[in-house]
Amino acid sequence: MNKPAFWFFICNLLFPNFLVSQEVKTEVADGAILRGLDKVSGKVKDIPLYSGDTAVFGSLLVLLKDCRYPINNPAGDAFVRLVINEQPEETNIFDGWMIASSPALNPLDHARYDVWALRCAMADTSGE
Repeated sequence: MNKPAFWFFICNLLFPNFLVSQEVKTEVADGAILRGLDKVSGKVKDIPLYSGDTAVFGSLLVLLKDCRYPINNPAGDAFVRLVINEQPEETNIFDGWMIASSPALNPLDHARYDVWALRCAMADTSGE
């Protein structure tokens, strides 16, 4: 038996969940709280959105498609699906998921603006 296969076998024997991904059970929220930064002026703005709504931030149109949160820890994280277009051409500059706890995993790449997810908002509990 070669050495890499031997160590693979030993690791799986000692740590059975070593190569198994952990599935996070999520629930869908009514909306999300985003934060936007204008890098030129230095102004920061919180952007509350309901799912399906669009907000204007500078020259950006931000559409919230979905917000999901872990069932066992609603305040712990948020998985937010956004579509961001730039006006006036309506150029799509972002279409994907952002994770509130790790905004650098899938950031908006724009010269002037940053937008990132803060948390999900549930209308019945948060009042937002």
